[in-house]
Amino acid sequence: MWRGRTARQWLLEVGLAALAGLLGAGFLLMSVAEDQPGAPLALEVASGLLAGTGLVLFRRTRPVALTLVLIPLGIVFGLPMGVTPIALFAVALHRPARIAVALAALHAAAVVVIYWIALGATRAYVEAVVFLVLLHVSLVAVAMLVRSQRMLVRSWAERARQAEQGQRMRIDQARLAERERIAREMHDVLAHRISLLAVHAGALEVRRAASGAEKQAAGVVRQCAYQALEDLRQVIGMLREPAADDRPQPTLTDLPALVQQSRDAGAAVDLDLAAGDRVPEAVGRHAYRIVQEALTNARKHAPGAPVRVAVRAGADDGLTVDVGNVLAPGGGMPGAGAGLAGLRERVQLAGGRLEHGATAAGEFRLRAWLPGRLP
Repeated sequence: MWRGRTARQWLLEVGLAALAGLLGAGFLLMSVAEDQPGAPLALEVASGLLAGTGLVLFRRTRPVALTLVLIPLGIVFGLPMGVTPIALFAVALHRPARIAVALAALHAAAVVVIYWIALGATRAYVEAVVFLVLLHVSLVAVAMLVRSQRMLVRSWAERARQAEQGQRMRIDQARLAERERIAREMHDVLAHRISLLAVHAGALEVRRAASGAEKQAAGVVRQCAYQALEDLRQVIGMLREPAADDRPQPTLTDLPALVQQSRDAGAAVDLDLAAGDRVPEAVGRHAYRIVQEALTNARKHAPGAPVRVAVRAGADDGLTVDVGNVLAPGGGMPGAGAGLAGLRERVQLAGGRLEHGATAAGEFRLRAWLPGRLP
């Protein structure tokens, strides 16, 4: 619609109207110089203003209707005669070629017939008809050429878009193939070993010579191995076919069960949970994973050492997770630090802070703060 045009488009329309006015004034002066009969000057000016206004408002949106009005108006009056070629150019530029050719032919036929009636078989008649017909045919041909060039450019752009889309599809297929390969590798390498771990833990659990604590620890190992298998199958399924995970994710309410699992394995864990049910699920899930990794590190690097876990939430301060344990003299099992690096990335993505390291009191302390206004 013409109401949504920019200042640059309005400037173009006004410029074309001014050009049409100059062209119409030239036609009017030529008719006056040749003493041809014409309309009163007031009617000429009024018709010229009407034609120019129509050109500004409807050249882009309704060029066909505008041209049909201007053809008889431009034959009767001189000023609108300068607007008609620009309207025909707009028709050829914005409408199919058959419509532009039909309107150009209609205008040529009207000029030939009406000028024959008004001028007769004179030299002025031949010159006027030839000039107007050639002018309109030339403008229509140029506009059709511009339109075909624009359509060609649009077709090239569409082909480029389709080629880019096809390239993205090929990249996505390659990624899916890579995910399938990773899934097969994970299944072949890890699933078998975890299954063997579960089998051996089960065998240790049913041994008659084993003590009650050993059987309980073996049961915890077996359950953890089965849980690891389930997690592995879930990851493999996500790699093979990306989809939304419908399985419930752990939250802060599952933290006591996690701590009890560590206690069943023989660890002395003290839990201070002062958050209640006010913690959002996303924040609680991050806190659960932080405590889970901290307990795993404590079992690896300080086996048998007591662990203190404190989770506190404030109305405005978010959630604070504090885990500490006494450093083992021998250092425990070696590690690459990948777990802590993963925790740091998790906390940073959540917008929080993570601090960890040995203290002067001979403890290893991990402290995380997670943002989130609690209800």
